[in-house]
Amino acid sequence: MEYDGERAIELLRLGSGISDARFRDDQEAAIQHVVERRGKLLVVQKTGWGKSFVYFIATKLLREGGAGPTLLISPLLSLMRNQIAAAERMGVKAYTINSTNRDDWDEVRMMLERGEVDVLLISPERLGNDEFREDYLPKIAEGTALLVVDEVHCISDWGHDFRPDYRRIERIARNMPASVQVLGTTATANKRVVDDLEQLLGPDIRTMRGDLNRPSLFLQTIKMPTQAERLAWLAERLSEIPGSGIIYALTIRDVERIAAWLQLRGLDARAYHSRTTDREALEQDLLENRVKALVATTALGMGYDKPDLAFVIHYQAPGSVVAYYQQVGRAGRGVDVAYGVLLGGSEDTDITNFFINAAFPAREEVSGILNALQDAPNGLSVPELLRHVNIRQGRLEQAIKLLALESPAPIVRQGSKWQLTPASLSTDFWDQVERLTDLRHYEQRQMQDYLQLKSRHMEFLIRALEGNPKDIANPPNLPPLPVAVSQRTALEAVEFLKRSNIAIEPRRRAPDRKAILEGEQAQVGRALCYWGDPGWGDFVRRGKYEEKHFADELVAASTELISAWQPQPAPVWVTCIPSKANSNLVKSFAERLAMSLGLPFREVLVKSADRPPQKEMANSVQQARNAEESLAIMRDAEVLTGPVLLVDDMVDSRWTFTVATKLLRNNGCGNVWPFALADTSTTGD
Repeated sequence: MEYDGERAIELLRLGSGISDARFRDDQEAAIQHVVERRGKLLVVQKTGWGKSFVYFIATKLLREGGAGPTLLISPLLSLMRNQIAAAERMGVKAYTINSTNRDDWDEVRMMLERGEVDVLLISPERLGNDEFREDYLPKIAEGTALLVVDEVHCISDWGHDFRPDYRRIERIARNMPASVQVLGTTATANKRVVDDLEQLLGPDIRTMRGDLNRPSLFLQTIKMPTQAERLAWLAERLSEIPGSGIIYALTIRDVERIAAWLQLRGLDARAYHSRTTDREALEQDLLENRVKALVATTALGMGYDKPDLAFVIHYQAPGSVVAYYQQVGRAGRGVDVAYGVLLGGSEDTDITNFFINAAFPAREEVSGILNALQDAPNGLSVPELLRHVNIRQGRLEQAIKLLALESPAPIVRQGSKWQLTPASLSTDFWDQVERLTDLRHYEQRQMQDYLQLKSRHMEFLIRALEGNPKDIANPPNLPPLPVAVSQRTALEAVEFLKRSNIAIEPRRRAPDRKAILEGEQAQVGRALCYWGDPGWGDFVRRGKYEEKHFADELVAASTELISAWQPQPAPVWVTCIPSKANSNLVKSFAERLAMSLGLPFREVLVKSADRPPQKEMANSVQQARNAEESLAIMRDAEVLTGPVLLVDDMVDSRWTFTVATKLLRNNGCGNVWPFALADTSTTGD
């Protein structure tokens, strides 16, 4: 098909809304390559370059030339609103098939058959759905003219954001008819990833790679070990930076905490993460500068486009230079200068180590899964596997997905159950796990090296991304942001971090999903802090593992929290969860807390069996069974009839509190109010 340059520039201006818009370097060349069907193309260009214009304009030109629709696979469907709006201005009709519009699937397919769809958008996870892959995808692929894989670096296991579901795309791309053009786009690929993608998507793929320099970004790194220092710095510096921006944190818990602190200081900052219900409204508020900042996890990442974003601040260091470049690159796309500031904390590597260790299953976990399936020739469902293996459910599902994507695969799904196949798990699987884990640790160290820099930050990023040194330019002429914070603000941040009020929600269903009787359920309890948090978290850690005694300051803080909480009907006595490891640790704390509250203490629960510590149990089935087999009411115990405050040092799965509550209620106790010094769960992250 012949390329029409005048029509292409007309579409660019319609889509961008800029009457004199011009193509950026290589943008038109990429469109022309696709339209003239010159073969597979990999486009690696920095954030804000306009990759979506390439595939939407190419789609429109192909459709006007009589070609079939485009299949666009992207992990960013929820963040493509700006791009889809631009496509609509060009007259491109885009529709999606996803988990939230299952009732529309048949209608969308019929529209495809009638030629009424220009672009069909799906997520890579949709390819893991058997019904979609077997019943819909073959019909969709029949007339497809262009396959676009957005954020294509996710295919490469060298990529910082490798996703197992993307592996299916590699196979689909290889099996597409020769008439189908394949276009991969990404902003976050170093040379190693590009080489990997060229091999995976080949043969005969052409790569267009642009420069990496972001001349509008003023980059700065500041080491601030404590969270109190960083909160104080944000409170004092944020108002000095013109415009609005994004503050990135590594966990949901920290996102919520930072937003609450900044709001307390009179700054309009909002929390944004995977559990936020009004994400679209928050994105629009930031676009229109109605908020000073969104405090966000990586849920606000690839795909969000605000050209005048004035700053990106990282509260903690991400796990890799590639991830950092992608995130900080959200700033300064359409303005002359913008700040990119990294505040390094003492907890950074602990958090990124958690993510590294959670990425792949351990050998013993895989062996447990395969052995359980070996003993069940008819297969096991995920709930059934959880009864056989001590693995967290999310980790089990991730392991199953990785095993099923091996070629040949050692397991296969039949309906709701997983079964072994004749194939054995290749040693290449573990070689790959080891190689990728080592790579993640290397990337982590590289990011910590970046944090030590005093200057030449962009040069470091470009070299780390294996870009062209000629792309390196001088940073914009901005003064560095001051590092020091006032002692008063720092002390106020410390006090803020101690003001915890964490709800302990009761378990309402057993592991088999049967409802727990209302008369056997705990009330909504409280925890003083999160384990490992600044504020009281360090006091709890020292008391449990170093001093073997919880300090009187924790008794006072707990008394203050409970007095402010005022549970009703109020507890009239106190008891505690027993411990075999240190029988006096929790009991001593509970006795002192009872005295401080002016309530009687009674020891009524006992360890009935020598079971493993609850923290070693990884899923609900194992946790519930472990608690049930290890707790009992003491013989001749004095269980009082009124409401009780049930005290423990740690709460994680809540099954210990759940089982203890049932025992207390069935022995005549009133309402049970759980209280723990620290919440050790990762549900807040």
